[in-house]
Amino acid sequence: MTTQSQTRLPNVASQAEWLAASKQLLAKEKQLTRQHDQLAAERRKLPMVKIDKPYVFEGPADKASLLDLFEGRRQLIVYHFMFAPGVEGWPTTGCPGCSMFVDQIGHPAHLHARDVSFALVSRAPLSRIQPYQKRMGWVLPWYSSSESDFNDDFGVTTPKGETFGLSVFLRDGDSIYRTYFTNGRGVEALGPVWTLLDLTPYGRQENWEDSPEGWPQTPPYEWWRRHDEYGKQEEG
Repeated sequence: MTTQSQTRLPNVASQAEWLAASKQLLAKEKQLTRQHDQLAAERRKLPMVKIDKPYVFEGPADKASLLDLFEGRRQLIVYHFMFAPGVEGWPTTGCPGCSMFVDQIGHPAHLHARDVSFALVSRAPLSRIQPYQKRMGWVLPWYSSSESDFNDDFGVTTPKGETFGLSVFLRDGDSIYRTYFTNGRGVEALGPVWTLLDLTPYGRQENWEDSPEGWPQTPPYEWWRRHDEYGKQEEG
């Protein structure tokens, strides 16, 4: 049985009116796509910095160097995953926002086809990482930086606490270069959950959005859960 919604609905229009409004929006979307392509071209032309410091990680098999994380490919994307003391969920679970992001990463074969490897790096020891990785069902390689100052040097462990981000590297033989870094909403934009929600009438339903009065909205971040936790809070 369905009941009438008490939430304000978008305006109702005829098919012709809807098509006209959609075409106006499509023109703006196409313009934004072209601007995105231009920005990507600028990103590819950024200078890079050589990484000479030897970092040691705990890997799924053994100790690993930054070069090992490339798995023989020329390009590497590293997601700096918040899993450390002081982060929500410690010591048994990683950050819910980072977990939501990793859930959205597709099969790595498509990246591998373009000579790109993808790895997660956290400060947590491998003994903490592996049980949580198994719980989440992730197969991406996940390394611990607990025995190095990798997180500090790359700006994700700070005096104010742990944060997240995404770094991109290029190798030329055994020489490694950092080419790009983003964090905050720069990482968020890479996940399809937020992109898909932006296509819906109510959007992300967060109170920072420019939405008509009466649209459902809650504070940002608070609704995010690890994928096996939705509904548990309500049940409790």
